[in-house]
This record gives sequence, C-alpha cells and structure tokens, in this order.
Amino acid sequence: MSDASENGAPKKVSAVEVAKINSHYLRGSIPEELVDGNDFVGKESIQLLKNHGTYQQDDRERRAEARADNGSAAKAKFFSFMVRTAIPGGRITSDQLLAELDLCDEIGNSTLRITTRQGLQLHGILKSNLKHAIRRINEVQLSTLAACGDVKRNVMCTPCPYNGDPVHEQMQALADELVKQLNPRTRAYHQIWLTDGETGESIDVGAVGAPPDLLAGRPMPGDDPVEPIYGKTYLPRKFKLAIGLPGDNSVDVYANDIGLLAICENFKVVGYNLVVGGSFGVTPSAKKTFPAVALPLCYIDAARVVDLCIAIVKVQRDFGNRADRKVARMKYLIHDWGIERFKHKVEEYFGDSLEPLKPVHVHGFNDGMGWHEQGDGKWFYGLNVENGRIKDTETMRLKTALREICTTFRMPLRLTPHQSIIFCDIAEEDRPRLEETLRRHGVPLTEDYTTVRRWSMACPALPTCGLAVAESERVMPDLMDQLEVEVARLGLENEVFTTRMTGCPNGCARPYNSDIGLVGKTKDKYTIFLGGRVLGDRLNFIYKDLVPTNEVVPTLVPVLRYFKEARQDGESFGDFCHRVDKDALLAACVEVTA
Repeated sequence: MSDASENGAPKKVSAVEVAKINSHYLRGSIPEELVDGNDFVGKESIQLLKNHGTYQQDDRERRAEARADNGSAAKAKFFSFMVRTAIPGGRITSDQLLAELDLCDEIGNSTLRITTRQGLQLHGILKSNLKHAIRRINEVQLSTLAACGDVKRNVMCTPCPYNGDPVHEQMQALADELVKQLNPRTRAYHQIWLTDGETGESIDVGAVGAPPDLLAGRPMPGDDPVEPIYGKTYLPRKFKLAIGLPGDNSVDVYANDIGLLAICENFKVVGYNLVVGGSFGVTPSAKKTFPAVALPLCYIDAARVVDLCIAIVKVQRDFGNRADRKVARMKYLIHDWGIERFKHKVEEYFGDSLEPLKPVHVHGFNDGMGWHEQGDGKWFYGLNVENGRIKDTETMRLKTALREICTTFRMPLRLTPHQSIIFCDIAEEDRPRLEETLRRHGVPLTEDYTTVRRWSMACPALPTCGLAVAESERVMPDLMDQLEVEVARLGLENEVFTTRMTGCPNGCARPYNSDIGLVGKTKDKYTIFLGGRVLGDRLNFIYKDLVPTNEVVPTLVPVLRYFKEARQDGESFGDFCHRVDKDALLAACVEVTA
C-alpha cells in the first residue's frame, strides 16, 4: 500500500486519517470510553465507532434544556447513538426483526427505521446500552460491522423473491460473498462488543463478516496481516456497492461507487456490466463537490467479479484523497483522472484487461409492492412503509402488526431500497389472514396508498442528524397530502414518478436522480430538482432554489400541469422535464400561472 501519491509526493492526511492510523485497527480508546461514566465519546472515537455501525447524535431540539440542566455550554447536549444493522440484500428472518423491535422498545426511542440501503436503524440508544444493543444484534446472526464508516457499506441487492428464477439467488450469493470479502477483518469489533467483560469469553455469534480465521486469531494473507484489503488506514471515505438487473434497478446501481448490472442467459447470471463512481454527497460551501451518477467501466464474467471489485477498492484505497474528506469519494478520483486512466489502473491491480460493456441497459424498476407470485407456488407481499419508519400511533399500529405477523407466520422478510418490507413464502390460504392482521391494526395496505406517496421517500434529518439544515421525514407526509390532492385534480394520480427529500445536500435519500428532488438548503427552505427519472441513470437539474416549505407544492403544480398538457405519448414526468430543460420549463410555467 502506497504512502505517496502516484507522482511520488508525500501524502497529507486529514484528522480522521490520523485517528485511523493511531487506532490499532479501529480500536482506539473505545473500550475505555464505553466505561468512563460519560454519556458521550471523544472526537476520534466518534469517527472510529462509525466503522462499528454506530453514530453519536444529540437531540438538537433539546439543547436549550440541556444547557439549563447542566449549567454549562460544554455539556449542553443530550447524547444518544444511532445503531445501524447491515443486512446484505435486505434479507432478514422474522426472529431477527423481532429482536430489533425488542431493542427499539427496551433501549431505543420506540421506533425502528428501514434504511435506503436495506438495513435497519435503532435510534436513541444511550452509550450505557450500546454494547447490549450490538451484542444482541449479533446474537440473532446479524451485524452492525461496516454499516457505516470508511469501509464497504451494506451491499444492496434486488430484493424481490422470484424463486422460480435462480438469477435472484445468484445475485444474493454475490452480495453475501462481497460482504465476506470486503468486511473489515480486525478483531476489534469482536473484542469490544462480543466478548464478556468479566470472563473474556466470546459469545456465540455467526453474523456475516466474522470469518473463521478471524475468530481463531490467525493472520490473514495479503498486504497487511490483519487487514489484507484495507490496511491500517482503511478507505479514504465510505464505499457503496449495489447489484441490480436491467429490468429492476430498484437498488439504484448508478448511485453507488460500484454498480453491478446482472447479465443473464437461460436463467443464469453469466456476468455483470459494471459502473463506477456514483455518489450523491455534496457540500454547498465547497464548489469542488458535486453529485455524480456512476460511469460505465466494463463487462466482467460472474466468476471474476469479486476479484475485480476488490481491485477497484484497492485503487480507491491507494489513490483516493486522504487529505480532504469533502473530495475523498471515488467519484472525485475518477473525475480527476478521467475514466480511461482509472480503468488502466484497475486493470493493473486486477492483472488483466477489461472487456467493453454488453449492449444491455436499465429499462425497469420494480419496487416489489403488493401481491406477486414467487414462482414456487407461494406468494410475496410488499407493504409500503412510509419513509421506512416502523412505529405505533393512535391510528396505525404498524409495529404491533409486525410483531404479530412475525410471531404467527414466522415468514422470511426482505427490506427494500425504498424503505419498505416484503413478506415472503406466503401460502395462498394465508393471504387473507395477512391482510386482516394489517387492517385490524389500522395499517394501510399498499393498495391504499396513492401512487405519488408510494414512490416517495425521505431521510430522517431533524432533530438528531447533525448535518440536517431543514426538515425531511417529519414534513414529507404533509407535503404528500398536498401533492396527492393536486395530482388527483390534474388527473395524474396513476402517474409513477419518484419524489425524494433530504434535510441537507448529502443526498442520503438519493434525491439527485429522482423525478423530483427536494433538498434542504437552509431552515425551512429547499432546492427543487427536476428531470431525473425512476430508472435512476440520470442526474436531475436545479429548477428553483430556496423555496419555503409551504411553497414547495405550489411551485410544482404548474410544472405538473404543463407536463399534462405538453407531454409526448408515454413520456414520464422526469423525461419530460429533461427534454424541455430548465429555462424553457421556467418560461412555460410562468405563462401557465399568469
């Protein structure tokens, strides 16, 4: 692993890099800080803990209360932790979901959240309960390792369980293998979270990412005896992978550092079209930052795809920017080098030349909602979960319904990239019982949701996300209420278009390739993006900036009206906006509203 840039000059590194270098493979002072009596951890541990699957947060709306309680600005926060479980392809059992639901009630804020990368998040975990939470997650054969941090994040995979088509199992097998190969190998995770503090004995776990060689303490072969792929400093920044199909890009392959599009022949994945450099994080104050959809790189045989992914990770490891985290994602390396130079370097690391892509393109998106035959005599049902939040309210007891379903049916489940849930392996005679259980608890069926709400999603944002500058999840339902009325009035209620909202420009809910993107710019004001599309292979453009919350829907209505009047036959809303372009769209909508 090189300590110099490609031209031989010494590399300067950021403070986070220094923390990783000194961490002894992600340990740092985490063990000591977990028992120091404070409700928070220090700056270096905040960064290291992300690799273990947890973020330190505070309730920003309670800071004044905290100042009053503590009498000191230095302690003016109520700290808690978000704990994220990485679930490859979103595949989870009923028992595993029940364990997460137990944790959210016992030591969390009573809610559980499905993430936009097919994982689960617990919120409101106190530091004193952190070890219990992570340990319990591992006891049910799940893991938080690499759910966050400067490593490979959760590997996404098309979730719909069409069991009559072996392609889906082959793709899931690849997701599992990528996790096995690219998860950190350090023993720090096991030693900190999964070892009894009194006896020193390990608990019995079998979560993905704990290979036998690791648990036995034997060194792994490769560049580094502990971390053969990552080395002591891991990656310059987060790294995301997703596996999709040309007919189902629900995982948004173009939004990932590596996107893998399965090429199939006779119900077998023979290889993958591989795209690289997708990433949506932006820092508004830094013009050098930008969102990017992934660029085409090559076609690779299925038997060699893991080795190629490892080679790409190593190129980013050695040449990604470690001095400035704002431009540390792989998209900036590709932007600086150009795709051809990047490809040549990947070939050097891979040890072979790369083939051109196959002439296969994305042409579909299946959110998996509603009833579908699995192909094996059973059914699956996709239940829309608005913004991924699993909770009980006075009118809708989703959490209680899920407990009953998981306890009674004990069916396998899938979490989707649109923050929803799929119930699998349902017998024909059990279909009415499932629907009855949901309805009895006031849970709307997917069929009860409008199209516009079903195809929307939002990030958590305020009050706990430290980056949020505006609301997202908490205002999205109200915006959908307004938009539903206007869309129905225009006769567009059956039109499929994606609306995605984030409380800051970092793009966690993938707003930059959606038909409508709503990105928090400052308090109660948003940038409206238009012109992406459901297929996810194109960036949208800024339509209007600094739009107050109460003007978001009124700003969109003239555009939707113009779309209805001037669209071409079969043209989607995003394609229409892209074709017309910003200036013409603005001019036409002024005329429409005059």
